[in-house]
Amino acid sequence: MPDTIVYRGKDNIYLNITNRCSCDCEFCFRTFTTDVFGSDLRLSSEPDAEELTQEIELAFLDGPAAEVAFVGMGEPTMRLDVVLAVTEWLTLRRLPSRLVTNGHGRLLNPGVDVVADLARVGLSAVTVSLNAADPETYDLLCRPMFSKAFREVLGFARSCVEHEIATTLTAVDLPESDPDGCRAIAEAMGASFRLRPYVPPPDSPPDSSDESSPGSEPIPR
Repeated sequence: MPDTIVYRGKDNIYLNITNRCSCDCEFCFRTFTTDVFGSDLRLSSEPDAEELTQEIELAFLDGPAAEVAFVGMGEPTMRLDVVLAVTEWLTLRRLPSRLVTNGHGRLLNPGVDVVADLARVGLSAVTVSLNAADPETYDLLCRPMFSKAFREVLGFARSCVEHEIATTLTAVDLPESDPDGCRAIAEAMGASFRLRPYVPPPDSPPDSSDESSPGSEPIPR
């Protein structure tokens, strides 16, 4: 079967452009599944912009979508050139676009004004995975490949707000994430905040305090 590079879920169209990531989050669904909304997101090769736009057009034949979002099994800004090309293509067609990111874009693309470029091509919205209210907890939960990554995540999100890209910070619903602290950080910089459900591995014991059930389907952010 061909790789799944474009898939649908809820009312959105999602783009799976890489399986590589600059974090190794201990809560990531990648640790126990590659299936999202019934699609296997493992890639044998990474798609180029033309492949993606062709698949997006085919996806719209099945009906409208609220937005087209870069949400797959990896960090989209590891392929910034593709994100920019596809976003510009969407903007020219007046289709709303959203980037879901760990906020490492400037670390992954040194010397590039990543947020300015995203604003230039017309990115509609960005969702930044914060997941902790302090750098020590962030490093423990997200296990980034970069040092001082937490500070950069905040800087990336703040720059998105300054460039008037609709910005949402998110955190996984875990006590150690300090959701209230993350919400306060978002509000202080003028961003929205959303708490994401924690999806445990299928063999985890049930937790009556968690609305997610073992084996529940991972939800793109």
